[in-house]
Amino acid sequence: MTDAHPHPHGTHIYRSETGAREIRDRCQERIAAWPALTPLPEIHTALGTTRAFGAPGGDAAPVIVLSGTNFNSATSVDLARVLQRDRPVVLVDLPGQPGLSEAIRPRSGRAALYGAWFDEILPLLTDRPATVLAHSLGAAVLLAAKPSGLVRSVVMVGPAGLTAAAVNSDLMRVALPWMIGPRDDKSTRLLDHMSGPAYTSASHGGVHPFASWMTLVGRHCRTSLAPGPLPLECLRPWEDTPVILATGSDDVFYSPARLHGPARRLLDADVTVLEGAGHLAMYEQPERVAELVRSLD
Repeated sequence: MTDAHPHPHGTHIYRSETGAREIRDRCQERIAAWPALTPLPEIHTALGTTRAFGAPGGDAAPVIVLSGTNFNSATSVDLARVLQRDRPVVLVDLPGQPGLSEAIRPRSGRAALYGAWFDEILPLLTDRPATVLAHSLGAAVLLAAKPSGLVRSVVMVGPAGLTAAAVNSDLMRVALPWMIGPRDDKSTRLLDHMSGPAYTSASHGGVHPFASWMTLVGRHCRTSLAPGPLPLECLRPWEDTPVILATGSDDVFYSPARLHGPARRLLDADVTVLEGAGHLAMYEQPERVAELVRSLD
């Protein structure tokens, strides 16, 4: 099938077709392991083909999940199982990130392009007002979009887009070895740094739950950096949408202290602190995240 839009100029995220196939096979295998999660029709957008997956659920308003950098629908299956107890769930793979959507990442103007992308796909994901649950990069994508009657409320976890991500020498010490020669032990050190104390490799038999996935990503993908702060004109329109902004107490990129000022100033929102969680809080504490979504019903 031919896309309705031409593909954007940008960077191909996979280093080889063999690597792309390995990533896609892993994603399809993980999604297929939960039969309740079924593919939605392919969406052809200005950023290329977008893949999304839906699972039926309880009677509450549906939730649309936008993942962060290097994460996707396949890595969100366990989270979706928890959310699905209350409501239908839609998982979306961002174009330009590892997964099953378009493998081209725009070179420039990403915020505007991704915002327009979400405006484009939203009516094809839901026909009734939904809560959007957005993690890290996914939050920046949402905030770059236009508020809509189909977005009844928003839960953002460790959100990008409000302030720059913290980067320090401790991060570089674990990130650079993973980037240069990805192996499960290096992926585990990076993920341990990103996780809260209860979700590190020490509590999972010495290997982080996402280690093999991050090794695949490091081996086969050109990873992207966290987006910078969005312009004020993107953020102000969201003031009238109910927003919960949460972050892990141990989030190394978007700590509570780092988010508090921008959240209050830009969105008139408080920061909910997820005690004991790190930057992967959405996956570390899915029950707590489901409570946040439930509180907006």
